Amino acid sequence: MCKYAFLNPLYIAYFCSLKKHENMSKRYTITAALPYTNGPIHIGHLAGVYVPADIYARYLRLTGNDVAFICGSDEHGVPITIKAKKEGVTPQDIVDKYHAIIKQSFEDFGITFDNYSRTTAKIHHDTAQEFFKTLYDKNEFVEEVTEQLYDAEANQFLADRFVTGTCPKCGNEEAYGDQCENCGSSLNATDLINPKSAITGNVPSLKETKHWFLPLNKHEDFLREWILKGHKKDWKPNVYGQVKSWIDDGLRPRAVTRDLDWGIPVPVEGGEGKVLYVWFDAPIGYISSTKEWAAREGKNWEDYWKDKDTKLVHFIGKDNIVFHCIIFPSMLKAEGSYILPDNVPANEFLNLEGQKLSTSKNWAVWLPDYLIDFPNQQDVLRYALTANAPESKDNDFTWKDFQARNNNELVAIFGNFINRVVVLTNKYYDGIIPEPSDYSTIDEETLAAVKAYPAVISSSIERYRFREASQELMNLARLGNKYLADEEPWKTFKTDEARTKTVMFVALQIASALAVLSEPFLPFTSTKLKGILNSNDNGWEDVSTKDILIQASHQIGKGELLFSKIEDSEIQIQLDKLEASKKANEAEKKVTEPQKDEITFDDFTKLDLRVGTILEAEKMPKTKKLLVLKVDTGIDTRTIVSGIAESFSPEDVIGKRVTVLVNLAPRALRGVESQGMILMTEDEGGNLVFVNPDIDGVKNGLQIS
Repeated sequence: MCKYAFLNPLYIAYFCSLKKHENMSKRYTITAALPYTNGPIHIGHLAGVYVPADIYARYLRLTGNDVAFICGSDEHGVPITIKAKKEGVTPQDIVDKYHAIIKQSFEDFGITFDNYSRTTAKIHHDTAQEFFKTLYDKNEFVEEVTEQLYDAEANQFLADRFVTGTCPKCGNEEAYGDQCENCGSSLNATDLINPKSAITGNVPSLKETKHWFLPLNKHEDFLREWILKGHKKDWKPNVYGQVKSWIDDGLRPRAVTRDLDWGIPVPVEGGEGKVLYVWFDAPIGYISSTKEWAAREGKNWEDYWKDKDTKLVHFIGKDNIVFHCIIFPSMLKAEGSYILPDNVPANEFLNLEGQKLSTSKNWAVWLPDYLIDFPNQQDVLRYALTANAPESKDNDFTWKDFQARNNNELVAIFGNFINRVVVLTNKYYDGIIPEPSDYSTIDEETLAAVKAYPAVISSSIERYRFREASQELMNLARLGNKYLADEEPWKTFKTDEARTKTVMFVALQIASALAVLSEPFLPFTSTKLKGILNSNDNGWEDVSTKDILIQASHQIGKGELLFSKIEDSEIQIQLDKLEASKKANEAEKKVTEPQKDEITFDDFTKLDLRVGTILEAEKMPKTKKLLVLKVDTGIDTRTIVSGIAESFSPEDVIGKRVTVLVNLAPRALRGVESQGMILMTEDEGGNLVFVNPDIDGVKNGLQIS
């Protein structure tokens, strides 16, 4: 037990954290999963990887650590070549386009990478080939001739993503050759039931080819000792559990090369026409990106990858756990000179309005689109995603929750406190911070609580509990609101000038603390608040150690709203977008009915189709689907019963021009004789629409032929 346990919880966290900081690492290499450059990034990527990684990096910098926050675009692999084929461009065109879009999105949302590189860069090709050659020379690979799926028409071996079929584990008929995205199982292309080539649609055959494999089974004992024993207590249960499952199931050799023409050429004899498998080259991208940064900054890159005093942390989503906890560490261990990750705090998945995020189905909130609809509100999304982060289980992003987080927390708590403090300071003292008198007990307790918050938030961040940390930040704003509400300076201003000055002085200390402690979570807001307070002098530890964060007689600026309320109409626009995507997906799934049996021209001439107009319409009693229509067919006025009541009201159809089959044999429906049929079809959204002649001058009774 901590020796400071006699103190209240805030102080316990504070002093225990100070004790803990004595042994903290001072150099950190933080990596964020390389985003794949076949499309822009969406909120799932932010929530799962980049916002938590940025919070962590910003916090470490604020606490005086040496940080290399590393990322870059993952630009090799089959999906890029597939997209290039579809669009009729080169793979390089695809990656150039999306690398620029993704990099801009990260900058727009304040993700503070120290280096953002790309795997098509020469430094990466050189680094990956050198890494492969080192392992090759140490005989760390197994060379095997195996049978792989081959598309004879396309005249090429099929990489895993070029093969689709039925998952043998869950029955999903759209599984890929490397993974089933329905159940998450890792697969080999030859595991699929009824495999098909994604290039031609043909059934592939098996053909022999030579590749190099990393024998993961050779590293089982090391992984068991390092992770299952060494990290049982400090790795997240979802990460530890998945790794344990893989190891307990028995590891097998995994190919590190592929028969492709897009990627990094295999740099040894016999490697002609082959490239490094993307899962092998992509994590090496962290190393090459660090090299690029170190060369630019005049640093030694090896300090960040080979010094045992450096703490390496990988931020990823759960679909990358196996690569970062089993495969990449096995590669590093086999090479022999690299440090291993201290932690891999992988998040689970973020769903959107109850459904799995899907780029192909446009079921996503794309970052460039968000900034168009919510300009200058990056922090709102960062906060909403952090407060609802999928840290231990899949979570659901809803636009209503996003609105509530903004209106009820950022606006009503954080923004409200700052606004009141700034407005009152300008109103009472022309923006000059007043000199306090003697502190009351509540003043002293409040200032002591403020001092404890850095340690409280630090404790959560250092345990990768960013959701918890964001709520502690909000609790500090709540403390400020409660302090103002209890002390009521707007009342004491008229009766006790000295007390009012003290209260405002204390409130401004809270505001200054918020300006500092909010930076990892709300960086744009933090900058704005520091500008309002005209103060940028304090660091993270200053909030704990300084008695005064912002001095009396200091001039602050005018009030400015940090956050604005988001209206229901703005949220409805987003919901309408998703509904449109849902309908488009349903329409795409809709199977076109096959052609019916062939008829002769004489059969067709038996149909008498006429132009008509609906004169009257009413619902048939005790039915949901039927409307009773009076239709002017040009040859008579007749009754037609039509099953369209669930799509149209009687008022909708009166006066409608329609196409009528007039020589259909009469049929009694619910006691009403129907004397024909109105022609209908469905649009892409599955809605009934009339097949009607809308051109002016087409008279009722004209035949359609």
